Amino acid sequence: MPVKTEAGIKIWQRRDRRTQFTIWGIQFVCVAVFAFCWQLISEKTVWEFVHDAPTQALDMASRMVPPAWGYMDKLWLAIWDTINIATLGTLMAVVLAFPIAFLAARNTTPSKAFIRPVALFIIVSSRSINSLLWALMLVTIIGPGVLSGILAIGFRSIGFCAKLLYEAIEEIDTSQVEAITATGASGPQILNYGIVPQILPAFAGISVFRWDINIRESAILGLVGAGGIGLQLSASINTVAWTQVSLILLVILATVIVSEWVSAKVRHAII
Repeated sequence: MPVKTEAGIKIWQRRDRRTQFTIWGIQFVCVAVFAFCWQLISEKTVWEFVHDAPTQALDMASRMVPPAWGYMDKLWLAIWDTINIATLGTLMAVVLAFPIAFLAARNTTPSKAFIRPVALFIIVSSRSINSLLWALMLVTIIGPGVLSGILAIGFRSIGFCAKLLYEAIEEIDTSQVEAITATGASGPQILNYGIVPQILPAFAGISVFRWDINIRESAILGLVGAGGIGLQLSASINTVAWTQVSLILLVILATVIVSEWVSAKVRHAII
């Protein structure tokens, strides 16, 4: 292995026996784990279907052309619902994530022993459950519709926004806080004039970035009954209307591209 000298010249030296055996042992374990996992996958895979997959994919693609452009009239409301789900869900998330982030940050939490662990638990719980699972549970509880989608997006986004925000709070310039504290300012004044102005650009950027992500996620929540264009996609797949499916996929792609462009413009204006 190469070793650099003080002059910066590389000199090749043979590894000692212990290091070499350690490397071989790690490689052997990795190969054994890969072989074991491959065996488990192979036992539960119908390889005849895998071999036939290219033919089936080409057949499905041929059935999706041309897209059913006349079906577009039924998609405008679904697109509007999808955008509303993403926007209102993001708004709900940022409103709730703002105080949670302050409770989770080490330099702003009222209690590191009790309150901070609770705030961190909320963040981890939110981020651990996928939006589809949130939607599935909420559809079961409050029924199908846009409201379930909004709540699913909101609950999923709280952890994302709060985590990035509390990390930004912990990285603020403490000299500004110390300067305001030295004037005899109260706790709320320190918060309003020393901390919040420093994190507002990060907060705005996080909110826009999450909204961009939520546009993508809200497009598929309809697959479990949570409203939006995913509901039309599910119906078209169930009725084997492949020309409608291709149109819906194109609409989703166009919506995501537009949301990406809007998000990039807004983040550029903020930063």
